[in-house]
Amino acid sequence: MPTLFEKIIAGELPATIVYRDPRVIAFLDIRPAAPVHILIVPNKVIPTTDDIQDDDASLIGHMVIVARDLARQQGIAKSGYRLVINCNPDSGQEVYHLHLHLLGGRPLGPLVQRTERNG
Repeated sequence: MPTLFEKIIAGELPATIVYRDPRVIAFLDIRPAAPVHILIVPNKVIPTTDDIQDDDASLIGHMVIVARDLARQQGIAKSGYRLVINCNPDSGQEVYHLHLHLLGGRPLGPLVQRTERNG
C-alpha cells in the first residue's frame, strides 16, 4: 500500500510543493512545528534510515543540499535551522518513507528534553 508521501509524489494527494527535481520533492508540513517546516522526501521509497543502502549516499547528500538551499530561500539560513530525520516509533516517525524535516524561523530550543536517570 502506498504511503501518503508516495501519493503526494504521484500527484494523487495535494501538497504545497516548494521544490521538485528528479530525485526529491519538498513540501510544507501540514502540521508545522515551526514557522518554516518543510519536508524533503526522496522519490525513491526508503522506509527508514535503517533501510538506506550504501548506493543511496548521493541521494541522502542531495536531500541535505536541497534543505540548505531551501533554508537560504526561506531566509532562515543566517539565524539558524534544524534538520531532523526520525527513525521508527521511539523517534516519532509517522510515515514510513524517509523524510528530512527542515525547521526554523524561531528559536527552537533543545533538541531533546534531558531527564534524570536513576541508578
